[in-house]
Amino acid sequence: MGTVKGLFIIVVGCGRLGSHLANALSSDGASVVAVDNDEKAFDALTAEYSGFRVAGDATEFAVLKQAKMDKADIVIGATHDDNVNTMIAQVAQKVFHVRRVIARIIEPRRIGLCKTLGIECVCPTSIGSELVLRSLLGGSPVAPEGSRP
Repeated sequence: MGTVKGLFIIVVGCGRLGSHLANALSSDGASVVAVDNDEKAFDALTAEYSGFRVAGDATEFAVLKQAKMDKADIVIGATHDDNVNTMIAQVAQKVFHVRRVIARIIEPRRIGLCKTLGIECVCPTSIGSELVLRSLLGGSPVAPEGSRP
């Protein structure tokens, strides 16, 4: 990665995706804050994770302020809920003026909504489907660029 060194990144949701991102971003030199409403979710962070943890509901303004969203370079909505990720992205953009936000969207039909709202999104369902179809059509499935084994 290397391009995140020195950036302040907030990862909302510390499940499989969020904890993986928080660990990777932290080890690549970013200052990371992981936010989750379940303190046990932070157990997925490695011993090498050097960032902060904020336990609380990210749909509450006070929790976002505690995470210092107003100072963030990047905010990533990585919860299991498309609506929460979309809302967090909108609040980050419109209220806290974060220059880059990314929302994980599970339902492919919501990609259009994100585009309409000006939210960058990643849809693992679409990515996985594309890789399976590529494999079925005789090509070899290739992990998306920048992914880690």
